[in-house]
Amino acid sequence: MSCDLPDFTPPPEVDLLSPMLTQGGTSWTAEFRGLTLHTALQPIYSLSHKRTIGYEALIRAFDTDQCAVSPLQLFELPDSHAENLLLDRLCRYLHIQNYSGIKDQLNWLFLNVSPQVVTTGSQKDSFFGQLLEKTGLPPHRIVIEIVEQPTDDAERLRETVAYYRELGCLIAIDDFGAGHSNFERIWNLSPDIVKLDRALLNRATEERKARQILNGMASLLHQSGCLVLLEGVETRDQAMIAIDAGVDFVQGFYFKKPSLELENLSQAQADLDELLEEYKYYKQLIQDPNHQLASHFAMPFERTVERLQNNATMEQACVELLNHPTVSRCYLVNSNGIQIEDTLVSDSIERNQDPRYRPLESTASADWFRQQYLRQALAEPENLQVTTPYLCVTGAYMCVTLSLAFEHSGETRVLCCDILANPPAPDSEG
Repeated sequence: MSCDLPDFTPPPEVDLLSPMLTQGGTSWTAEFRGLTLHTALQPIYSLSHKRTIGYEALIRAFDTDQCAVSPLQLFELPDSHAENLLLDRLCRYLHIQNYSGIKDQLNWLFLNVSPQVVTTGSQKDSFFGQLLEKTGLPPHRIVIEIVEQPTDDAERLRETVAYYRELGCLIAIDDFGAGHSNFERIWNLSPDIVKLDRALLNRATEERKARQILNGMASLLHQSGCLVLLEGVETRDQAMIAIDAGVDFVQGFYFKKPSLELENLSQAQADLDELLEEYKYYKQLIQDPNHQLASHFAMPFERTVERLQNNATMEQACVELLNHPTVSRCYLVNSNGIQIEDTLVSDSIERNQDPRYRPLESTASADWFRQQYLRQALAEPENLQVTTPYLCVTGAYMCVTLSLAFEHSGETRVLCCDILANPPAPDSEG
């Protein structure tokens, strides 16, 4: 069966698509080019709420022999813009018809829409409004997902997104962090939710640096006013990475695969309590270095500060700290954040300094007031402060900074000490 629609066929309205849907029991199916289309739903969980907060609707197609046809093959079938638009609307109609019949009056339904379809036709098109009115599903329970790919008409995309937002829907950008994605679309569309692509998670599973980038990206998106969803979580390790990244929502096979059994959605709950308890244990006792570092360096810091208060030079006062194998450098800063004298570098760091970063080595009179560790130390004098790992600007290596404010001759000073976040293993002997 073929839907022979010319390119100039008027956009299919709800009543024209209704005959293509069939109800069987508690669910609906649709027919397209001899294929039977079904709705599959995959739960989306909030880590903080520890429960389902929505479902992504996915299309599943079967031929006359009940053999599955991949979504990629399905969406390659349309041979005109009109037919492409028809298939997109038919899928959304099917999903909303199915979801509106589920006894769930709270959670979101995530619907995928490609930029090419979104920008086809007029943003004044009444189809979606008609659909919500017919099915009775409130627009505030719909999340329109814009697939992250290039579009020929960014202005029309922005207008159409505004149309869905005016209806009362939420807007999400899908597959962010892969392919053509960039923050320009965040600025242009101001999405409510950003779905990070699974490729970011796969990379973070393999590389520590990629994990730090994932964490930073989640933080930047939060600062941009977006909630963050990480999709593609398939293992327990990846679930722990998602928790540590600070994302709001998670989705993936580890929690629940997409299901055609829509009446069993209430059984899709995940045991997030156990995961979060494991994360707390892992973070506090194994991964979080702050407590251990503060305890380990508290006494050496006190002795160093005492020497400085007794008018020892920095070279004399910092010998004990600089002899520690993980210490890279020590420096002194005044209450305005200006460094006093130049930095003292440990012998091992001096021997291994990368000559490419030589322009950054001298830090005499450098201004460190922007650094959180300095402001925190000034706010809490005599309390040793410990940062999370970050990139040291003077050598482009990952470090943790310890800082302690103290009084000397009526003036406030802050002693700072950088610790290698990933110290090299000691050479084996024999």
